[in-house]
Amino acid sequence: MFSFPNCANWISGTLHVICAVALPLVEVVSARERPNIVIIMADDMGYSDAGCYGGEIETPNIDRLAAEGVRFTQFYNTGRCCPTRASLLTGLYSHQVGIGHMTGDKGLPSYQGYLNDRCMTIAEALKPAGYTTMISGKWHVGSAPEYWPLRRGFDKFYGIPQGGGHYYKNLPGRQLVLGDREIPIPEDWYATEGFTDHAVKFIEEERRSNRPFFLYVPYTAPHWPLQARKKDIAKYHGRYDQGWDAVRDGRYQRMVERGVVRSEWGLSQRDSGSLVWESEAQKAMMSQRMEVYAAQVDALDQGVGRILSALEHSGRRENTVVMFLSDNGCSAEGGQKGFNNPQRGDVNAELGTRDSYVSAGLSWANACNTPYRKYKMQVHEGGISTPLVVSWPKGFSNRRGDLEHSVGHVIDLMPTCLELAGARYDQAKAIPLEGRSLVSVVTGKAGAGTNDERVLCWEHEGNRAVRRGKWKLVASNKDRWELYDL
Repeated sequence: MFSFPNCANWISGTLHVICAVALPLVEVVSARERPNIVIIMADDMGYSDAGCYGGEIETPNIDRLAAEGVRFTQFYNTGRCCPTRASLLTGLYSHQVGIGHMTGDKGLPSYQGYLNDRCMTIAEALKPAGYTTMISGKWHVGSAPEYWPLRRGFDKFYGIPQGGGHYYKNLPGRQLVLGDREIPIPEDWYATEGFTDHAVKFIEEERRSNRPFFLYVPYTAPHWPLQARKKDIAKYHGRYDQGWDAVRDGRYQRMVERGVVRSEWGLSQRDSGSLVWESEAQKAMMSQRMEVYAAQVDALDQGVGRILSALEHSGRRENTVVMFLSDNGCSAEGGQKGFNNPQRGDVNAELGTRDSYVSAGLSWANACNTPYRKYKMQVHEGGISTPLVVSWPKGFSNRRGDLEHSVGHVIDLMPTCLELAGARYDQAKAIPLEGRSLVSVVTGKAGAGTNDERVLCWEHEGNRAVRRGKWKLVASNKDRWELYDL
C-alpha cells in the first residue's frame, strides 16, 4: 500500500479523458459469414468456482469451452448485478446509462434505475445488421414494461424482467414473462432449467433461418437463496466436510499450476470475518450450504452443455461465438455463516428445498473468490474479477486452451459484438462507447500482457477504484484510497 496525495486530481482528469473517448464506426463485414453470438452469464459466481479456473465444482461444459477457446485471467465486471448488465448491454459505464446503483429511481439521471435513451443495446445495434436478437433469463435493467427487452431491440424474451430471488416460484412484484406478457410459472419449474429450456428453444427456432442470431442467457444461478434439485445436491454430499480453509488452499494450488494466477502473489489471508474451520461449531450445516451452492453451479453448467448441444444439432456451433462470465464476485451477504430468512422461507425447512431461504455466507464466499479479497458490491479484486471464457471454433481456432492475461472489462463486450457482426454504432444518437473490441486480443493479433495503459473506473455504493496499467487505486466506502501494483 502506498500514499497517493494527488489522486483526486488524477481521477478527475482520468474520468474526463475516458468520457471523451469514442470508437470509430465498425465497418460492415462482407468477406466472411457473420457468426452467431451467445453470451452466457452467471449471477454471484465466484472467480474460482469453475473447474477451468481452479474450482472443485464439476463444470465440464464450461471447461470444454475453455479447452476450445481462451480464458481471460484479468477480466472485470462492475461488482453488482444491475450495473454489470447495463455495461454489458451498452458498452458504457452503468452511471452513463442510468443504472449507477440498482433499479430504484433515486432522482438523478445516473441513478434512475433503467436504461436511458442515450445508449444503444447490443440488440439494438445488431438487429439492423440482420441479426435475430433473443434473451432468456434475468433482465434487471428496467422493471416496468416500457423498459423490458422487446422495447430495447430484442425480438424474443423469456425470463424475469426484475431481479431473481427464488428458483421454484416468483417473489411478490416479480413476474415470469414471455415476449411482453406475464405467464404462469409451470409446476415443478426450476429457474435454471426454465431459462435453459427457452434458450434451447430459441436456437431450434432459428435452425432453418438464414439470419445470424444473438442470444443472451443471464442466469440467476448461483445467487442466493440456496435451492437446487436433490439429485444435484447429492453429487456433492460430504465434499465440503474439509471446510473452507482446505478448499481455498486447494483452489489456489490448482490456479498456480494452471497459470491462472502467479505463485509470487500468494494467497490472500483468510477474511477477518471468517472463522478458522477447526473452530466452526456447526460444520455439518455449513458444509451442507456449500453443497447446495455447488449444485446450483453444477445445474448452470448443465445448462451450458444443453446450449452447446443445441448449437451442434442445429449445425451452428462452428460459427458461433460463445462467451461465459459472471456478473460479480461471490456474495458475502448474510455475514459469517449466511442468513436464514424467515420472511421468505421456513427456517426449519430442509436446506436446499423450495421452502428454505438461506445464503452461503462470507466464509464460503471467501473461498469462492480465491485468491482475492472482498466480495460482491465491493471493488477490490474479489468483487469485480470474473472468469471470461471465449470460444469460436471457426474464427479462433488458433487459440485452444490458451490463457489471456490482457486486461478487459465488461464494457468491452458490446464493441466486440459489433466487430464480430459487422454492425454499426450510431454515435450521433448514443453516447460514444467506452469499451473496445476484444477480437484482436482473442485472436492473438494484439499481443498478450498487462502493459495496457488505458484507464478503467468503478463506483458502487461509495466503493470506488481506478486501474491504469499495473496500478490500481481502490477504496471502500468512506475509507482512504489504497494504491496497489497489480
